[in-house]
Amino acid sequence: MKIGFDFMGGDYAPSETIAGVHQFFQQDVDPSVHLVLIGDLKAAASYLSVLEPFQGRYTLVDAPETIGMHEHPTKALKEKQNSSIAIGFGMLQMQKIDAFCSAGNTGAMMVGAMYTVKNIEGILRPTIASPIPRADGKWNLLLDVGINADCKPENLVQFAQLGSLYMQKVYGVENPKVGLLNIGEEEGKGNILCQATYPLLNSVEGLNFVGNIEGRDVFKYKAEVVVCEGFVGNVLLKAAESIYDIFRVERKVDDELLDTYNFEVYGGTPILGINKPVVIGHGVSHALAFKNMLNVAARIVDADLMNVFKAHFAQPITE
Repeated sequence: MKIGFDFMGGDYAPSETIAGVHQFFQQDVDPSVHLVLIGDLKAAASYLSVLEPFQGRYTLVDAPETIGMHEHPTKALKEKQNSSIAIGFGMLQMQKIDAFCSAGNTGAMMVGAMYTVKNIEGILRPTIASPIPRADGKWNLLLDVGINADCKPENLVQFAQLGSLYMQKVYGVENPKVGLLNIGEEEGKGNILCQATYPLLNSVEGLNFVGNIEGRDVFKYKAEVVVCEGFVGNVLLKAAESIYDIFRVERKVDDELLDTYNFEVYGGTPILGINKPVVIGHGVSHALAFKNMLNVAARIVDADLMNVFKAHFAQPITE
């Protein structure tokens, strides 16, 4: 297994990205997992010494250009062919790596995913899925969390299927419960999108749809897969992140449950519905997040998730 990792991605690269790689190798990692570290070797030179004990477990690929966080994604990818993100997607397309991870420019990552790796046949739109902590210390999966601000009912149905398969195959959750995020539990509640989506979800064979769930249920064990359009999902995700910042970081409240609201514990969020595994991270990530991002990618590759998706969506649907 070869996992490509953009060590120039993120606000604190390359110091924190290389430290994250070091933490990853310090785990009891399957020796067959080989990291392909992509980035500006000159910029990283003073940090690479920490990886010397792991010679043979990684390969360095020089990418002298970097796409900044505020650059136009499409323009930057086109003009910076020697950037870590462009080279990473090129290697993924040529099957030189099995997955690609980066906390760099999110727009560039999405453009690369959709136009280089492309959607799995039958998938109308890819989606970003994010873990959401819940009261028992475990987590639910929320999708979409930002790339599909406006959706059709058919999109939400596919998000539900992608999320359900992800939880089953990657994390071993048997028959995960799927809930539609809404303003009330009763069928017929909500906006036009929710009203049209409910009967479709209810009719999908093999999907454990438990009906509508409200915002207060997202952090509880009511549905392990929570489906909504990206506008709502992104607002909810950012609100959850602020809980950790306000109470743990600013007010210094010490509580085990609060620690589960630290996004770094989860590493990165996968883009589901494309032909190759791609994991994107938060720009302000530190070493812990990068270590866990690599763990997420390794689990997805090990589960052969893309082929699971391809088999499930073998019959194309027209949007």
